Amino acid sequence: MCRLLFVRSNYEFEIEQHLKIFAGIAKNSKEFQGHGWGCSFLLDDEWAHYKNIKPVWEDDITRFGRTNRLIVHARSAFKDKDIVVENNMPFYNDEYVFIFNGELRGVRIKEEGRIGAEKIFNFILRFYQGDMEEALAKGVEQIKLKSSYVRAMNIIIADQDSVFVSANHNEDPGYFTMHKKVTDESLIICSEKYPGETGWEQIENNFTGMII
Repeated sequence: MCRLLFVRSNYEFEIEQHLKIFAGIAKNSKEFQGHGWGCSFLLDDEWAHYKNIKPVWEDDITRFGRTNRLIVHARSAFKDKDIVVENNMPFYNDEYVFIFNGELRGVRIKEEGRIGAEKIFNFILRFYQGDMEEALAKGVEQIKLKSSYVRAMNIIIADQDSVFVSANHNEDPGYFTMHKKVTDESLIICSEKYPGETGWEQIENNFTGMII
């Protein structure tokens, strides 16, 4: 049950400014979010990736510079197991970056991956035929059908231009509801509203699609 963040801006911003807020959200979460973290950001029109087994609030978040695209994940490992940096998100291929938060029970899919989240990413990619919005919708539908219970399944998939979200929960909406803030200059999607800020709105439960 992790914490997620995506930021897209028309202008470059200091990565640290968002990581500082996100680190506070992770540190103050009712669920422990200290099983490592990772981020991906655009640097010279290419994705750069970083992962660390430290909690995000204990790492040096001043190191990253500026970007106009950022995706971040703080990990709360299921049953405190498999805590190694290789299991940290984001997961990614040459085009897409993926982060996940949730809990699925009795999942009946066969897919490659070190942990469940990586298997979900690879499963969604099975349906990719040039349209990620369609692939995500088909993948999520099949995962729901092939799971005995979906406590929550929140997914953010981004490429250099677009972001696709699936927001799903069947309990604890205060914890699992995703939020977004849209302005003329930027889009922020996060597991929680930035403290003290206005202009945030909830992403509707069971929404799957591209957010503009």
